Amino acid sequence: MTSPFENLTGSGKPLRAEPPDSKEFAGLQRMGLARLKDAQHQGLSLESRFDLAYNAAHALCLAALRWHGYRSGNRFIVFQLLPHTLGLGPEVWRVLSKCHDARNLGEYEGMLEVDTRLVTDLITACQLVANKLSALPPLNQP
Repeated sequence: MTSPFENLTGSGKPLRAEPPDSKEFAGLQRMGLARLKDAQHQGLSLESRFDLAYNAAHALCLAALRWHGYRSGNRFIVFQLLPHTLGLGPEVWRVLSKCHDARNLGEYEGMLEVDTRLVTDLITACQLVANKLSALPPLNQP
């Protein structure tokens, strides 16, 4: 039986197999955790907190995908694969999906519309990702 990762790997598909790299994993995790911490500073604008939390979530989800030995050519897929990379369900990836859509509206159309509830939910989802990521066994490098 093929894995969800293998189903998304190949010509014209969003993933490619690539051996995990412990330094890359550690760097993504470190960046994600730093951004998550900064996103919790109440003195920052809501838009800045959103941007920090979204980018934290992306870095941490990408680290989880890299831990499994895959690289993505698509930002969104790292959120969609959370059930397979970290065992997180729709209560997490749906929040991240909604935030991805909000981020795209802001980045590409200049219409970033976020509220306190969305930013709070994003930070909570990101913390769940961070907790699961930190529970992964260390990568064994040759």
